[in-house]
Amino acid sequence: MMELFNISLMKVVTLCVVVISVTVPIVEAKIRHYKWEVKYEFKSPDCYKKLAITINGRTPGPSIVAQQGDTIVVELKNSLLTENVAIHWHGIRQIGTPWMDGTEGVTQCPILPGDTFIYKFVVDRPGTYMYHAHYGMQREAGLYGSIRVSLPDGESEPFRYDYDRSIILNDWYHKNTYEQSTGLSSKPFVWVGEPQSILIQGRGRFDCGTPGIAAGLCNATNPECAPYTLTVVPGKTYRLRIGSLTALSALSFEIEGHNMTVVESDGHYVEPFVVKNLFIYSGETYSVLIKADRDPSRNYWASAKIVSRNSTTPNGLAVLNYYPNHPRRKPASNPPVGPQWDDIVPRLAQSSKIKAHRGFIHAPPLTSDRVIVLLNTQNEINGHRRWSVNNVSFSLPHTPYLIAYKHNMLHAFEQSPPPDNYDSKNYDIFSVQKNANATASNGAYRLKFNTTVDIVLQNANTMNKNNSETHPWHLHGHDFWVVGHGSGKFDLIEDPKRYNLVDPIMKNTVAVHPFGWTALRFRADNPGVWAFHCHIESHFYMGMGVVFEEGVEKVGKLPTSIMGCGETKGYNRP
Repeated sequence: MMELFNISLMKVVTLCVVVISVTVPIVEAKIRHYKWEVKYEFKSPDCYKKLAITINGRTPGPSIVAQQGDTIVVELKNSLLTENVAIHWHGIRQIGTPWMDGTEGVTQCPILPGDTFIYKFVVDRPGTYMYHAHYGMQREAGLYGSIRVSLPDGESEPFRYDYDRSIILNDWYHKNTYEQSTGLSSKPFVWVGEPQSILIQGRGRFDCGTPGIAAGLCNATNPECAPYTLTVVPGKTYRLRIGSLTALSALSFEIEGHNMTVVESDGHYVEPFVVKNLFIYSGETYSVLIKADRDPSRNYWASAKIVSRNSTTPNGLAVLNYYPNHPRRKPASNPPVGPQWDDIVPRLAQSSKIKAHRGFIHAPPLTSDRVIVLLNTQNEINGHRRWSVNNVSFSLPHTPYLIAYKHNMLHAFEQSPPPDNYDSKNYDIFSVQKNANATASNGAYRLKFNTTVDIVLQNANTMNKNNSETHPWHLHGHDFWVVGHGSGKFDLIEDPKRYNLVDPIMKNTVAVHPFGWTALRFRADNPGVWAFHCHIESHFYMGMGVVFEEGVEKVGKLPTSIMGCGETKGYNRP
């Protein structure tokens, strides 16, 4: 009798296991494949026809939409014919795959014309990210797009919304990148100037009546430059994932008559706060919530204005379309004018207001093991205008650092690291320096693995009187805690006492304001070699960046597909 009972019990248990396995879904990460062809095409995003770099015929390129833990596989064919290419996955930390960061000269050799390269990496965190070219100045030629990573099914975020949309802001030049880079490298120096247009999700409007425009180059009726339209249903709440990939411009973004609640930045939840206009710098991403609760009988303007520079570039405009109004119905009012370009007070206030969400605080280490103070200055080297950090202007080596370190090719670049600081006591950040000369180097900072590093970014006067610029700095392979902002010269003794070590936001890109400083803290815990640089395209091209090496001995075997340039020319490429 007992034996029959045991057999029956086993059948019941087995049945329960089978039922549970059928009714409870197992969430598995997916592999998401993309096949892209990069090539030049004539485009008119602001009504002016020029060559743009496209992905599958589009600029911005296709959006990558995934869930946390998914593997992304991008098969990239370079059909530019006469140019190399590389793509950086901005904000993706590349844990375990540092060779997939997509930074030419740092983590890989460029992809040659006609070649196909496969990027493969895991998106390990939910959030709003981007991708863009990281070779020369190709980003501003149109090679960019958005990455949206959601939580796994069944998990929720600390805010609610009905619909999710992505918008990338960009500035647009009519001169090609060859003309611009040649001018930046020339004697005498030729500055790139202000952009001709601001694009919202790849669309803007240049005045085709501008004197000097050749016939046929500009067509105001071209559908490619019709304003971007975001259609909303009255009463619904929308999450707008806003990213900036401007080549130069800091922007103020606003939607006529609508407040925006900031809830996320660079993949981290923000303690919510409300803004009328959002200041956003190149390389940053934000999620804001808007509610379609205004008069539904009309449409509204969205506007992006250049700030921090006295620019004559007209505001970029888009339309918030209240359904069922026609999407092309022009808003009855004038577009928002936006804030004064040189009013730094509200920009500093926003920077200071961004804190980690109370339920998602990742507390930073209370002390650091190393402090590096980086002074951003404009200099000259042999008559060429350059940007420098601690009086050293950065240049990329022909052999990527990651390969050189891993394969003991240290002769491929300079072994003397840049300085950890500058002569703060005697340097006047408010004046044009008397000796503008600097040196060039491709030396790197070597960080002890798993240590805590403080970076203080200090802005100073340029080579023009009473002028200091906004510099957004981006760190590859990491997020950092933004522990402090300030005006004037950083005080190495007093200012750290006021660091926010309670609820600082974590980001991968942060702005340093004119004549000000920004302090960051991060853990050197991701084995590899990582770029840290100003995200303004021309500034990085002119030397405003550094490289960090950490734990490279822990990096696995490098794929031969990233090799083939510099000292690795003898290595086989598949």
